[in-house]
Amino acid sequence: MTRLRSYQSDPPVRPPGVDQGAVVTILRVPPEAAGQRVDVFVQSQLRRTSRTRTQAIVLVSGFDASGAPLRLGNRVFAEQHLFLWRAPWDERTVPREVPIVYEDEHLFAVNKPALLPVHPTARYHNNTLIKLLQAERPGVFLSLGHRLDRETSGVLLVSKTPSCDRALKRAFERRVGIEKTYVALTWGTPCDPEQTTSLEPWFRVERGLELDAASPYRVEMRISDSPDALYAATRFMVEAVAGPYARVRCALETGRQHQIRVHLASLGTPIVGDKLYGPDPSAFVRGADGTLTDDDLTRLELPRHALHAWRLALPHPINGKALEIEAPLPEDLEAFWRSRL
Repeated sequence: MTRLRSYQSDPPVRPPGVDQGAVVTILRVPPEAAGQRVDVFVQSQLRRTSRTRTQAIVLVSGFDASGAPLRLGNRVFAEQHLFLWRAPWDERTVPREVPIVYEDEHLFAVNKPALLPVHPTARYHNNTLIKLLQAERPGVFLSLGHRLDRETSGVLLVSKTPSCDRALKRAFERRVGIEKTYVALTWGTPCDPEQTTSLEPWFRVERGLELDAASPYRVEMRISDSPDALYAATRFMVEAVAGPYARVRCALETGRQHQIRVHLASLGTPIVGDKLYGPDPSAFVRGADGTLTDDDLTRLELPRHALHAWRLALPHPINGKALEIEAPLPEDLEAFWRSRL
């Protein structure tokens, strides 16, 4: 087994030819991953990247601590550090207009555009919500109070002071008095699985979730009745129906990963445009790699999943007053819905 040189505590060596503006991602090898091929381990860390793209990334940007290029077939060992030196212009273009829908001296709320990631990742370093906000408000304390998936649009809170940040994050952890309501456009009309003829407009799905260990994508969740599954509950109300589509209001009782998407898919009515829980899960990686085919786009009907964080209600984290913030449905989803009426 070929062993690569280990990184200790000195700054990483910038390999010859690597641009001075390049961003480095450092991957530490845990003991349980020892013996894996370099490309297999790196793919496990990048998560939303195909094996082919991972190999291309390693060949172009992968180095060990000495600055020597990584070889795909080398075996990693425990506590080794791998370095991915990636040029900043490798990032994709993202929406840069971020509307403010509420602001006071402690916090503000944005209507996050779809396809804008909230925090830096291996794929997005500068083109993120927090980076855009920091550029607009240089030198000001800013901290995101919670998260939204890159493709999900809608209300997102940003603290302007450390005390508000602490109080807001405690509130989200406890979920006391917090109401998160989303709007989704679905293939098919979801209905109460217990009583399909009920006249009650809201119905509830209470199904546990767990990470799907059989999925090759390592982020996919699934319904589970296992005692170790995460408790998850969502309330749904169908606002309108247009042929084979529905406009659905979704109220979170818990906040699990992909909860609304998985619960709707479990009813046989996945969200329009959902690459992971829709008609072809393999579209998920192609979407992450930017290689969706015309057939993919035809099946998906939208380039992003049709989920929008419409309303957030909570006690103000500083003064305790009732705070209700809404973000109107964005034009891409409104246009899609109008075209189906």
